Amino acid sequence: MNLNKLQEWLQANDTDVAYISNPISIAYFTGYSMDPHERIFALLAFKDAESFVFTPALNVEEAKNSDWDGDVYGYLDSEDPWEVISTTIRQRTKEFKNWAIEKDDLSVAHYQNLRSKFPDASFTNDVSAFIERIRLYKTPEEIEKLKGAGEEADFAFQIGFNAIKTGVTERSIAGQIDYQLKLQKGVMHESFETIVQAGANAANPHLGPTMNTIKPNDLVLFDLGTMHDGYASDASRTVAYGEPSAKQREIYEVDREAQQAAIEAAKPGITAEELDNVARDIIKKAGYGEYFIHRLGHGIGKNVHEFPSIVEGNDLVIEEGMCFSIEPGIYIPGFAGVRIEDCGVVTKDGFEPFTHTDKELRVIPIEE
Repeated sequence: MNLNKLQEWLQANDTDVAYISNPISIAYFTGYSMDPHERIFALLAFKDAESFVFTPALNVEEAKNSDWDGDVYGYLDSEDPWEVISTTIRQRTKEFKNWAIEKDDLSVAHYQNLRSKFPDASFTNDVSAFIERIRLYKTPEEIEKLKGAGEEADFAFQIGFNAIKTGVTERSIAGQIDYQLKLQKGVMHESFETIVQAGANAANPHLGPTMNTIKPNDLVLFDLGTMHDGYASDASRTVAYGEPSAKQREIYEVDREAQQAAIEAAKPGITAEELDNVARDIIKKAGYGEYFIHRLGHGIGKNVHEFPSIVEGNDLVIEEGMCFSIEPGIYIPGFAGVRIEDCGVVTKDGFEPFTHTDKELRVIPIEE
């Protein structure tokens, strides 16, 4: 587990307690993952005492039987969870004056409830940036899980491409992808809602699938991913249904050139901003700069979107072991949208994608 890294941070920053509230962060440190819904789920880590996981009572046995080998405490719905947490901490240590919290995650209401039990304590330390940084560099074991998620995304593309025909709705194709992932691959969770967008709909990058139907000569954009052993995939491909027009083919090829150039440039030593500019400059020179309306990429791991942002203004130096997406897009309102995306890992030699679906423009024959 990675809990020793957190405890070392507590000691180095003279912090007595860390209240970890983000379920993804908890899973990273403990190996135990669950969705608490509206209930309280936390990891309490100490600089001078044994850590414990706090869950609703209905999850206690599940947590005890997980990869987490520390103590687990729970609370009934009829109990005050903050009182149970307070009592457990006071039984464990006398040092609880200096706290660290995840300011990026902890709600105001939960913060106020926690502080009410420790009114003399300081809650000024923020552990969010530290957690972002240690999760930035993936281990070989994590990379294998990301590769597994990538293989599932490649499978999903083939299901989606095969489902395209005239009159089929975007939602129908997305549903077939999700169903076949479950049926054939045992995938129980996508990393986000499967996106299928045809024609002008694809010019709105996060519109999601609608009841819009596939029409001959549409470009069809797919954006999808799975959760594989706790790690996410995220990939995009755009295909042509019927022979594309010259304009459709042009924006596709510009985007493909930009993505390939960025993949080839993604090596240790380049900055995030410089990498973004590699792809953005190609799209600008082709006359489509105003239609590339988002960053080049984002980190990936236990979350589908993680630190860092591969974006203008970010001087972070890219290093070996970092994992992120490379996904330039061109979105022309009322006409079409193209996005090509692969996530991958930076090696000492370059960038190794997790997905391998071919990026030559695929032309799918029209089927009535």
